[in-house]
Amino acid sequence: MIAFIGPERESGHTGCNQATIPRLKLDRSCVAVNITEVGQKLPHFVALTRLNRPIGIYLLMWPMLWALWFAAKGVPRLDVLFIFIVGTVLTRSAGCAINDYADRDIDGHVARTHQRPLATGALTAKEALLATGVLLLTAFILVLFTNALTIKLSLIAAALAIAYPFAKRHTHWPQVVLGAAFGFAIPMAYAAQTNQVPPQAWWLFISAVLWAVAYDTLYAMADREDDLKIGVKSTAILFGRFDLIIVVALQLIVLCILALIGLQAGRGMFYFIALALSCGFIVYQQSLVRERDPARCVQAFLNNNWLGMTVFIGLALDYALHP
Repeated sequence: MIAFIGPERESGHTGCNQATIPRLKLDRSCVAVNITEVGQKLPHFVALTRLNRPIGIYLLMWPMLWALWFAAKGVPRLDVLFIFIVGTVLTRSAGCAINDYADRDIDGHVARTHQRPLATGALTAKEALLATGVLLLTAFILVLFTNALTIKLSLIAAALAIAYPFAKRHTHWPQVVLGAAFGFAIPMAYAAQTNQVPPQAWWLFISAVLWAVAYDTLYAMADREDDLKIGVKSTAILFGRFDLIIVVALQLIVLCILALIGLQAGRGMFYFIALALSCGFIVYQQSLVRERDPARCVQAFLNNNWLGMTVFIGLALDYALHP
């Protein structure tokens, strides 16, 4: 807090200049209070942006890394790699903040989300919007170090990230919007690395969207009963008793698209071994969710991190050994 000290507060000074020019004095006690308040709220901002639960960062990062390696035909430029890894953290965090803002009136009615910062009142709606704006602005500043095409694509990506939380109120397909938001890092990665977005990038984008629909349907299955009560829509509700069949079908289609992309890109043994190993994760996830227990549905959702990582490791090894 800043206090004005006018001439009537200044004793022991003479001269026109000293007597008539007000001076600014910093109220140190108020500064200390503000710093303390920020420190107290910091854990809530971490929870708001899910930095304490980085699974969303991983699920956004793996397709982005697939794209960078395919686009560069190996290790991408280090500056592009840095921008996209940091950008992944920033945009996912912004997406979580705007999601909690959109869900602030319903999170308290869902068992899994009733302790989120806006639901408990630990943070305000304005603070969530402020966090979203700061994170998106920082991510956009990073994109400015790429090229014009990537900058244009980033505006679409930001719009998709903001739209997703509101989609669940109007359509049973919010998972498609989420997949598009997550997957749009793929055309951006190609644009940043090669200054173009070839058909291969869009096929990879489609695979990322389908993968997101699959794993987020598993996640939504955990909330299905609560969502039905409060009127929130999802693919888990839409698919009904066919949910598991559709999820496994989507995951297998994803692997088929990745295989075709690998063939077109001339990939070798390590890449296709990774795709084969990924089938094992799909089987494991299905074994977890066959009873549709909410906790096991979340566990199956989390397991997709290993699937995405396995594909990336196989791709990176393949390019390293067979450029």
